[in-house]
Amino acid sequence: MNAPLSALRKFVVQAKHARLRLDQFLAREIPDVSRMRVQALIRDRAVLLNGNTPRPRDIVKRGDRITVASLREESDAQPTPASGTTVPLAILHEDDDLIVLNKAAGVSVHPGAGHSTGTLVDALLAHSASLSAVGGEMRRGIVHRLDKETSGCLVVAKNDFTHLKLARQFAARSVEKIYLALVCGKPRRDSGTIDASITRHRVHRTKMAVAREGGRAARTDFRVVRSGAEASLIECRLHSGRTHQIRVHLQHLGHPVLGDKVYAGRRGGNFPRQMLHAWKLAFDHPRTDERVHFTAPFPEDFEAAMRAVL
Repeated sequence: MNAPLSALRKFVVQAKHARLRLDQFLAREIPDVSRMRVQALIRDRAVLLNGNTPRPRDIVKRGDRITVASLREESDAQPTPASGTTVPLAILHEDDDLIVLNKAAGVSVHPGAGHSTGTLVDALLAHSASLSAVGGEMRRGIVHRLDKETSGCLVVAKNDFTHLKLARQFAARSVEKIYLALVCGKPRRDSGTIDASITRHRVHRTKMAVAREGGRAARTDFRVVRSGAEASLIECRLHSGRTHQIRVHLQHLGHPVLGDKVYAGRRGGNFPRQMLHAWKLAFDHPRTDERVHFTAPFPEDFEAAMRAVL
């Protein structure tokens, strides 16, 4: 759906602004919108640079044409998240600055197409009166995301100070993210690195794919933890955070995630969801700079799947 004409904003880069980052340029040109809000718009594909979807850090050149599809406040574009939700919160840690959760599979992190209520944001608003507003009203507290069908560790910011400091760590790739995946078959190597750029699928626009050329750099280290006759448990360490990265990289390796209807198809077997769990998360606490580590226990469906295939 196209944005209403009143929401479109167009810019042409002048020589004096050449060599600025895209997010810096837009924050200068639209002073009533924060740079973090600009970055969120770019990530949400609401900004085009010469007709292409860019990254916040892309450098602009003289004559570049930039279109911003929507600058409405998110609260004007969508209903405010509901409170009093029945979505349960499995809290691993909470203090004055942040909450670390073991997100349940089947729960969307924030409202979007097809799921305006019953999200993690709903549950967080019901739990805490204090959540960061950096990402906008519909993403209160959300610093990073997990796919709806992925379970495991997720950190939430309770104030803007914490959100910004955590966001810098994610951008600098200093956050340690370790996942466990049940996959089809047994890899030939016990460990290795998948270094393959990721882009949107040329035909199926809701899917991602390994890029033949271009794309966004993505790297995943993997280690086989255990193998059965037809499946394996694999530990994955992310060195980037691309959309569907582990699922795409493991498919590229030839061992897609069990239960992944998008990337494994029938080969993924009859499982209730993709068998991917964000197992461990480590970062520097924004207030103390102390390195903190968290581990999310396996949900029942993941344990049942391990018993069935290993």
